[in-house]
Amino acid sequence: MDGTQTSGSGAYVHVPFCSRRCDYCAFATWTDREHLWERYAKAVEREARLRAGSAHGPLTSVFFGGGTPSLVPADLLVGMLSAVVEAFGLAPGAEVTVECNPGTLTSQKLEAYRRAGVTRLSLGAQSMVPHVLASLGRQHSPGVVREAVALLAEAGFGASYNIDLIYGAAAESPEDWRRSLDEVLSLEPVPPHLSTYALTVEPGTPLAASPERHPVDDDQADKYLVADQVLSAVGYRWYELSNWAVPGHECRHNQLYWDQGEYVGLGCAAHSHQRLAAGGSRRWWNVRTPERYCRLVEAGALPEAASEDLTAAQVQWEALVLAMRTRRGAPAPSVPPELVDEGLVELTTGADGGRGVLTARGRLLANEVTLRLQAPGGGLG
Repeated sequence: MDGTQTSGSGAYVHVPFCSRRCDYCAFATWTDREHLWERYAKAVEREARLRAGSAHGPLTSVFFGGGTPSLVPADLLVGMLSAVVEAFGLAPGAEVTVECNPGTLTSQKLEAYRRAGVTRLSLGAQSMVPHVLASLGRQHSPGVVREAVALLAEAGFGASYNIDLIYGAAAESPEDWRRSLDEVLSLEPVPPHLSTYALTVEPGTPLAASPERHPVDDDQADKYLVADQVLSAVGYRWYELSNWAVPGHECRHNQLYWDQGEYVGLGCAAHSHQRLAAGGSRRWWNVRTPERYCRLVEAGALPEAASEDLTAAQVQWEALVLAMRTRRGAPAPSVPPELVDEGLVELTTGADGGRGVLTARGRLLANEVTLRLQAPGGGLG
């Protein structure tokens, strides 16, 4: 992120199917619903038509997430994408991303994606060390990641893909983490975007039930700094707490979220956001289970579970918090001087009056920093 906000609108399509649930996962995903794949895809297409004509188009980004979107047959994913484009329109040069599990990719599937207008892939590697992958409940091996990268490169996606990594597993030594980073940076072609996420313990997951596998805060902090040093040294820039990219390869769909842009969520458990008059906004989210989602859409009903309206003041505060998590930073007047004195924030100057940007140490304490920001109007958030 270069200091300017992105603009546009997006669509998120949730594909809630996996071959196996990872030990840390608490997302709305299911491993025993293959019989629903076609029905669900048709429901997403119908929901897109039901929402056609809303204020969300033409779309500057589309993101298929999950779950494992690349698990379902390519014709089903292509059908969903076609329905989204027909309903909302697609802006010239739009970014269209599909999340992929390394073991699900084939040349035929990738060619179908390319023909349908997919421009970017996000590959869930998580680690490049076998015993760390096993400790996370992942099924693939590092070799499968390398094979997937070779396939996506042959299909024309080599210049526009992301690798996801997770750090902080109890089974992962500092040397293991450096090995993962080094091996990702040795892939051919090298990914222009990397997302590195701290392992979190979500209630109800197998990881939560195994205290001996829980991450340690200091270990995760050390590994975050290692990632920052290694990636910065080879030309990547952090542009959000967990995301690094070669300049010009930032994920536009993610930036849309951090800039409070408008987006429509399709599929079960998907979230949407729309700006309202007078500076407020509305968020809503769909029902969680795929069966209930399908029944509602098939009956011609919008599958919303609940919604919330934010006042202009709440939107302004949220904008401040989100901006502080990015390289763009928050307006300098919102940054108390003590955050600078403590080395958590550095001030930049510019035509916009200057910004406060998190230092590397500040990124480790980002939640604490945001609690201490000065909200618009001079009050505390």
